[in-house]
Amino acid sequence: MQSFRSELENLNNPVVENDIIDLAEKISLFKNLKMDDDKFRSVRLARGIYGQRQPGVQMIRIKVPYGKLTFKKLRRIADLSDEYASSKLHATTRQDIQIHYVSLDKTPELWAKLSQDDITIREACGNTVRNVTGSDKAGIDPNEPFDVSPYAQAAFEYFLRNPVCQEMGRKFKISFSSSDDDSAFAFIHDVGVIPKIKIVDGKEVRGFKVYVGGGLGAQPFLALKAFDFLEEDQLIPFTEGLLRVFDRYGERARRNKARLKYLLKDIGLEELLRLVEEERKALSTKSFKIDHSSENQLPKLPAPADYSEVEVSDPEKFDKWVRTNVFEQKQSGFHGVYVKLLLGDMSSDLARRFADIAEKYAGDDIRITVNQGYLLKFVTKDTLKPLFNELNRVGLAEPGFDSTADITACPGTDTCNLGISSSTGVARALEDVIRNEYPELVHNNDVKIKISGCPNSCGQHGLASIGFHGSSIKNGQYVLPAVQVMLGGGVNYDGEGEVAERVIKLPSKRATDALRYLLDDYEANGNDGEYFKDYFKRQGKPYFYTLLKPLADLKTVVDMDYVDWSQENKFFVHTAVGECAGVIIDLVSTLLFDSDEKLEWAEQALKEQKYSDSIYHSYNVFLNSAKAMLLSEDVKNNTQMAVINDFDKLFVETGLFQFEEGSLKEHILQINKHEPTEDFAKKYFQNASDFLKKLKAVREDEAVKAV
Repeated sequence: MQSFRSELENLNNPVVENDIIDLAEKISLFKNLKMDDDKFRSVRLARGIYGQRQPGVQMIRIKVPYGKLTFKKLRRIADLSDEYASSKLHATTRQDIQIHYVSLDKTPELWAKLSQDDITIREACGNTVRNVTGSDKAGIDPNEPFDVSPYAQAAFEYFLRNPVCQEMGRKFKISFSSSDDDSAFAFIHDVGVIPKIKIVDGKEVRGFKVYVGGGLGAQPFLALKAFDFLEEDQLIPFTEGLLRVFDRYGERARRNKARLKYLLKDIGLEELLRLVEEERKALSTKSFKIDHSSENQLPKLPAPADYSEVEVSDPEKFDKWVRTNVFEQKQSGFHGVYVKLLLGDMSSDLARRFADIAEKYAGDDIRITVNQGYLLKFVTKDTLKPLFNELNRVGLAEPGFDSTADITACPGTDTCNLGISSSTGVARALEDVIRNEYPELVHNNDVKIKISGCPNSCGQHGLASIGFHGSSIKNGQYVLPAVQVMLGGGVNYDGEGEVAERVIKLPSKRATDALRYLLDDYEANGNDGEYFKDYFKRQGKPYFYTLLKPLADLKTVVDMDYVDWSQENKFFVHTAVGECAGVIIDLVSTLLFDSDEKLEWAEQALKEQKYSDSIYHSYNVFLNSAKAMLLSEDVKNNTQMAVINDFDKLFVETGLFQFEEGSLKEHILQINKHEPTEDFAKKYFQNASDFLKKLKAVREDEAVKAV
């Protein structure tokens, strides 16, 4: 594993270097049974390292902020997938790229090589701020008030490694839509924003409509509108305040209730915003101005060439491709060109060829789309024919981007521990049905089909006109692979979001017939010009349950129904397991070790004059230390506030632990009652240090008494 250190010599970023060295050290601790599995899982997930269904290998999620890639970065990822993974790139619905089958020992070296081209895996998974997503058209969208790309970049940079959001109860997702069309789905995010402009005293003022508390998963919630207009410099301070509140008050013990949407449901929007305002005094910045001076600068463009004599290799396909995959940018004379990908997958070789073609005809600004495709920008009209010819030659000129024929699906049971039944297999089967039986749907942008391997909605089935998620059905002593059918989701034509409704569960092998039933019924009974979502509402959920019910009849199952798509053997429900059997770990000692580490970070931040960071690290010293002592009494808590309150009840009020004055609550919650000044940061650090020392002394005394 030490081979990664030579790669660090090519980096000029000591922060990233320390990150990579720290990962290597944590891997060593884990493999030598000096770090428990839960703690190591938290460490590796926050570094984009996700355990696969296949034992002994990892999925690496590469963070691509708002989906923006350069040709160089795309080639780098392709090369490293060849060197360390399975020579395949998978584009996700959150605009990341995933590579699979990576050895854990090789992850520091892989990260070091990615970092040489300013690519990170930091906080791509785990209980952190995940990849900041954005409309792929941002910067070229004819309907946008302004380009949100600089704002998305600023949010990514501000919250990366930010102490406020390193160990939250669950993940936190942020999106930037380019216009009221809400193509980045603000309504399903913890923070989702849409750009707005107001005229104040005759001048244009930029800001955002802000939504909070949305999410999909097994229990979807539509986000609530927090602001009609929040001025641009207030967006990051507001988001930081919200993160601080979520960190302190959010659920931690019950993972399925640990998202912001549940906190919002419990306390209401008014109280949530009040708590955010309480944090304002403690913020390091009350106004965060974002430099957007570069937003009108064009990316590097290809050298002009004469393509007037180029003939199209397939005129009929070219015409369809132009109608479905090409649009005019807001910049006169330029076009955006979408590339449709089956399941978001490209081999490394194809990715390099794609980069070569793109560099020849487009600007150096590729965007990964939220439906697992790619967008090329700044393509001139005279280059559309040669671009089509070259893309078509390598299989990347399929018409029907974001149409019914463009199905979104997560990897599911191919690699994911949580996958229940195949998502990729059924997606391929459904695309075959559309291509062979309903070819006209390549032009339909109304009916969207999305598939996930489990209820967690990585394939965004909750946003689908016709959605499926993996499940299972028991039939006597046997179990069949199944899909839950979801209908009626998506973005309305006024930009408002709707979540699909569960209708019926069917054996997976009958998903193709379910699609036929739905499409044929829509064709036969839909009104002229009626959108599918409106048709679903008009007919009602019971109508579609009755329509599909014959397919749910288990009396008619045949042998093939017991075999999942793309499989040969009978189906069984996979149960996820940890990476290491390990030994019993002293969790109290582990928490106190964390406190020591965070105290070092707090001291280092003080030296670097990062007072807000130091204060938050010191806060976590207080918190982890108190949690350790409660755990020694077998007391477990579901929120940080519960830790604080229980420590006071069990230790301070009983006299087992005494401050010179006051309670833990009074000491620790000084965090949001002071400006993040040098004096307060030093005082808070010293108090946290004293608290940790005193707790260690109490624990050692108890250990001596027990001997």
